[in-house]
Amino acid sequence: MSQASVRRKPDDQPALLDTELEHLPPELRWREWMGRVEAVIFAANEPVSREVLARVVGRNCNIDLVIDDIRAGLAGRPYELVSVAGGWQHRTKKVFGDVIHAAFGTAVGQGTKELSQSEALVLMCIAYFQPITRGELSSFFGKEVSRDLIGVLRAQELIASGPRSPQPGAPYSYVTTKNFLSQFGLDTLRQLPDFEALEDAGLLSKEKLLAGDIMSDFAGLQEAVEVEADE
Repeated sequence: MSQASVRRKPDDQPALLDTELEHLPPELRWREWMGRVEAVIFAANEPVSREVLARVVGRNCNIDLVIDDIRAGLAGRPYELVSVAGGWQHRTKKVFGDVIHAAFGTAVGQGTKELSQSEALVLMCIAYFQPITRGELSSFFGKEVSRDLIGVLRAQELIASGPRSPQPGAPYSYVTTKNFLSQFGLDTLRQLPDFEALEDAGLLSKEKLLAGDIMSDFAGLQEAVEVEADE
């Protein structure tokens, strides 16, 4: 039986990848690292972390500089490499959103169903005040936040269970997820616009939040996030 006809067993280890590429001159080595990094990001269906990218490049490879060079090479292309949810991801540029909507009937990045007014309101409050329990959310709004509403946000992977609260019964708290960061184009929660700054700019109002007039405020939050991400 020839070597080519021997099938690899399921538990066989893959061949070791040469990450250092010491046999290549520096320029070719750098281009190979760039190609590997971009290929891994392109193949992934979620943001790729620095730790993952480090598996395919040399120990002395500066991943940030590789990313910068890839971004420079994408100048003029309809897609770009963005920092989001603690990693990097290829995304179509926002300017082509109307084009994609016309072609497929779906806006850029719209992978989940549109949130209702109450769902968007609760999500915004979790984002700003996490970790927060369902009881605390209910107290904030002066009416019960249902388990079903929380279930919708969990089903879309926008929130997840956080640490248990020290309150009687030790209820679970809720926190936002990496998917939340990805949906809003944020790298970390520190990029959320300052709540008081949004109030001062007229983009957000505690009074409107408590009154349930959320959609204009939610749009204001999205607008402010996009502005900060572009800066």
